[in-house]
Amino acid sequence: MTSSNSEHFHSARSFNRKTVFFVILFLIIAIAGLSYVKWWPYYEKALKSATSHSIGSPILGPDTAAAPSLGAAADYALAYFKSVWKAAVLGILLGSLVQVLLPAQWLYKVLGSSRFKSTFLGGVASLPGMMCTCCAAPIAAGLRKRNVSVGASLAFWIGNPVLNPATLIFMTFVLSWKFTLLRLMFGILMTFGVSYLANRFARGKEVPAPAAIEAAESKDETPFALRWLKSLGLMILNVVPAYLLSVLVLGAFQNTLFPVELGGGFLAILVFAIVGTLFVIPTAAEIPIIQSFTALGLGAGPAAALLLTLPAVSLPSMLMVARSFPRKALLFVFASVVVIGIAAGIVGGLVL
Repeated sequence: MTSSNSEHFHSARSFNRKTVFFVILFLIIAIAGLSYVKWWPYYEKALKSATSHSIGSPILGPDTAAAPSLGAAADYALAYFKSVWKAAVLGILLGSLVQVLLPAQWLYKVLGSSRFKSTFLGGVASLPGMMCTCCAAPIAAGLRKRNVSVGASLAFWIGNPVLNPATLIFMTFVLSWKFTLLRLMFGILMTFGVSYLANRFARGKEVPAPAAIEAAESKDETPFALRWLKSLGLMILNVVPAYLLSVLVLGAFQNTLFPVELGGGFLAILVFAIVGTLFVIPTAAEIPIIQSFTALGLGAGPAAALLLTLPAVSLPSMLMVARSFPRKALLFVFASVVVIGIAAGIVGGLVL
């Protein structure tokens, strides 16, 4: 073996060791963070919901006729961020670490294709996350920067809130198995079908080839800590301002966006499908919201529309990923969520 070949061999072996170490480090951080923020608290909440048939009070205010106000904005933002801040911090942390710890070549090989296989694997990878749409958004944005396809990234982003196993368990205990089955049927369609179809809008707008990214990284002698801090800083600048502002705006109008007095019918389903797609809630908050709205006279159809649209996406989460996905892809996702919400509302009005 020549000296140049020997140096290349040792360099490759050192790179492989470093890559394995980084992947293990990412998994340790992700597992520890999810255990603290999601898995253990949800285990306790599942036990509580099984006996009390409740997971708490609705985050929306009780006065659905109150006018928009700064007080309503502040109240909702405070309640919302009190519920999600730990998961939001974890989402931003993992979204930044995805860009510096996970190898771009591997991510591209597994999740970089526009074929259904990558979309399917992206959706499956979302199941342990159990995050709301806004907390999953930074991770989806980080995946896009590491050569993950539009379809796989969207499946991960949408699957986190829509196919959340903990939420499905809560829903069964608090609402009924019919709500759970409806959520599963349309949630699978939304997570895998809509995400896969969205790939068509990514032509010519994909991230650089993985080989180019790997080559640039191998030449980059910047210490790991500085590369991560740069990734984290850009993530915060791109995500947090739009997140905060849009939550405040939606909070200001929280009492007028949900006209419960419409009762049922197609108009109510349409209105609640659109509003549910735009509005932002914490994980599983749709359950007590639906409970309270149906107690006020909301029909089964609009309630079923909220069941799918409230958790799926929101105006804040779409703003958070706006730089990571083609605009047409996000518009397609928004329209598809509304349409699926209407379809779920029509079916729900018949079977719930």
